[in-house]
Amino acid sequence: MAEPCELKIRRRHPEQHAEDLDQVKPGLDEETAVMESSRCLGNNFCRSCDLCRYFCPDLCITRNEKTGHIEIDYDFCKGCGICAFICPKGAITMAREE
Repeated sequence: MAEPCELKIRRRHPEQHAEDLDQVKPGLDEETAVMESSRCLGNNFCRSCDLCRYFCPDLCITRNEKTGHIEIDYDFCKGCGICAFICPKGAITMAREE
């Protein structure tokens, strides 16, 4: 039978905590945080998550088998906007027909 592992917990003395504070890196200011997050969240490109296809009540959103791109059949689309609402990247937008 194998020997049980011994767990050793390092404890520090209360006076040692001040030494550790210089190793904490401060966070970003609000302006920089917004700029950095927009790099990832701001691009409105379809990532092929298929949520629009799964939630479309009219089944008018399909995936092209050759290209792999999402296609919307506007002849069957009723314009409910569920696809635009559910898209996590904001790649689908609704526009009024003129």
